[in-house]
Amino acid sequence: MKQQKGKLIVIIGPTAVGKTKMSIEMAKLFNGEIISGDSMQVYKGMDIGTAKIKREETEGIPHYLLDIKDPDDPFSAAEFQERAKACIEDIQSRGKLPIIVGGTGLYIQSVIYDYQFSEAPSDPFYREGLEKQVRELGIDPVFEQLRSVDPESANRIHPNNVRRVIRALEIFHCTGKTMSEQLNEQPTELKYDTCIIGLTMEREKLYQRIDQRVDGMVEEGLIQEVESFYEKGLRDCQSIQAIGYKEIYDFLDGRATLDEAVETLKQNSRRYAKRQLTWFRNKMDVIWFDMTDLEDFPKKIHEISGFIAGKLFSEGEYINLERKEED
Repeated sequence: MKQQKGKLIVIIGPTAVGKTKMSIEMAKLFNGEIISGDSMQVYKGMDIGTAKIKREETEGIPHYLLDIKDPDDPFSAAEFQERAKACIEDIQSRGKLPIIVGGTGLYIQSVIYDYQFSEAPSDPFYREGLEKQVRELGIDPVFEQLRSVDPESANRIHPNNVRRVIRALEIFHCTGKTMSEQLNEQPTELKYDTCIIGLTMEREKLYQRIDQRVDGMVEEGLIQEVESFYEKGLRDCQSIQAIGYKEIYDFLDGRATLDEAVETLKQNSRRYAKRQLTWFRNKMDVIWFDMTDLEDFPKKIHEISGFIAGKLFSEGEYINLERKEED
């Protein structure tokens, strides 16, 4: 007899679309606990720039995979997968419903499709040559190499993420296969009984929210947060390549004015949102809900929760949301 798969909710979407707020509502309705699916919120102290949820915003809902790494530690999809699967197993063992929430597509995919990660060969000499190119000429020529051999990875990886750009080229150099080809060979069957919810928004409205979020981050103390890492000498590490940190480093290094750095941050965030949407639409079986009308949020809660209930629960298990609301 085939073992029944555990249930899992996944809430994805571009930055600033409202995933955090919606995930809290779904966790309250479905007795859920939340696993962060963001590759940068794992880092301690990187709070403002990653829009990490504040303790008072959690409304008592447990959150996992936040603040688990020091900023100078590496973090990979393979490690995320291992940790997230352990969280899912723990949450399910206590009769709760796990909810993965975030915008890092590859990380989330690795969990729900149970990707098999093998240690790809490396070539330190080749890698050091690329690192030297970046130091002497900047990232652009190296990124163009990636775009020429693996355009799909180039569309997914931000040029700021020097480590991942170089690693993608190294994998192709060593194996003759692009990172994208290897990802496309991964399993396509869902490991869990999964309901994937996507939140989207009209582009103009989304970009407006992104710009407002960045302005809010600056007011909240983003520059001071980044300065704390800068003054510790953190530089050539994965965390500092994140959008929101690299741009402010350019300001602190004197390569840009503060206004220029903030404008670049907004631009990079908008581009990232576009890449996120492209990835999710091409790589995952998502049911999309339009969040453009924010005044309609209660209706969206009802609409999304009703869809999840119908997707994951049998008639006997079905949660009567209308009755709960009346209570």
